[in-house]
Amino acid sequence: MSSDDKHRLLDVLHRTAGMTANQRLVVMLYAMHPADRAGTVIETGAKLAELVGMSPTVFSRTRRQVVEAGWLEESERLAHISYYRLSAKCTGEDVVVPLRRAT
Repeated sequence: MSSDDKHRLLDVLHRTAGMTANQRLVVMLYAMHPADRAGTVIETGAKLAELVGMSPTVFSRTRRQVVEAGWLEESERLAHISYYRLSAKCTGEDVVVPLRRAT
């Protein structure tokens, strides 16, 4: 893990300070898990829940809370399985380019 990766993870951990322990665990799991070029974690919720010793039902409910709060966003959907990525709120990245007045 590079120094930049550690800094990014610590930044996410700092940003999520007001969340419940389960919510922070879900966000940090998505932050630490390998992602594709679009930032999508290509792993099922059931597998992620298993990694942290959480029941799939509790993981799903907690992830839904995190999505509703704007920390994760649905990225892809294949059949009945949804895949998620960190949102701009979580990463602190400003993904919107401000408009400039034409001169």
